[in-house]
Amino acid sequence: MLIRYGYDITVTFPQPTPMVTMLTPRPERSADVRSPDVVATNPETPTTSYLDLFGNVCRRFTAPTGDLQIWGDGTLEDSGAHDPVFSDAQALPVGELPDDCLVYLMGSRYCETDRLSQIAWDRFGNIAPGWGRVQAICDFVHQHITFGYQDARSTRTALEAYEERIGVCRDYAHLAIAFCRCMNIPARYINGHLGDIGVPILDPMDFSAWIEVFLGGRWITFDPRNNIPRIGRIVVACGRDAADVPLIISFGPHLLKSFRVWTYDVTDTMP
Repeated sequence: MLIRYGYDITVTFPQPTPMVTMLTPRPERSADVRSPDVVATNPETPTTSYLDLFGNVCRRFTAPTGDLQIWGDGTLEDSGAHDPVFSDAQALPVGELPDDCLVYLMGSRYCETDRLSQIAWDRFGNIAPGWGRVQAICDFVHQHITFGYQDARSTRTALEAYEERIGVCRDYAHLAIAFCRCMNIPARYINGHLGDIGVPILDPMDFSAWIEVFLGGRWITFDPRNNIPRIGRIVVACGRDAADVPLIISFGPHLLKSFRVWTYDVTDTMP
């Protein structure tokens, strides 16, 4: 399967403003690229790229005064398979986890493990460690939170999502991550493209958030928002929570003027 992905974002600035964006798929998918990930700015603005501490591709530049359009587009090859299910995957004891997993056991800006720990153990402590426990967490979060774009709030934490029972995909992800960490299972936040491939189209395209959990010696995809295996995920960035993977970081005031995202199957239209 070939998937075309991209974005068209316009931001307005009252003065020249340093910026960093995380909009490019992670390097792990570079071998799958079939049409280069072209990035353009209007007006043309010099940019440089670097990898952050989590291996995410970051683009750095200074936005000029006025409107700046940031446009990106690319095509990559995907297996076309649904997210794999590893129902026999087991959670490793903390003492056996790789060093780089330990940071994903700790509380973070949006995932207050200290305040959710007792709730987590009360709800999921009687479920055997492993795939089943994580799926039970995702099932609970999926049912507990009511989705609504009108309920989005950039400051909502996992505990607040638990108490308010409303939110968007990032809130589902934060609550599931926090519960997993409370149960000593490493979990990390994922931001990326997830097109409506193989499912009904219900909402305008947007970037999506889901999670990866370390089980059986590998990182495995879970999606508490949709809670079903999906086709064609493109990971853009990963981190401890949403604070580590903002799409746009502005070191000064700005106004988001327009925002459009696309992700769709172009297998039958490519030569």
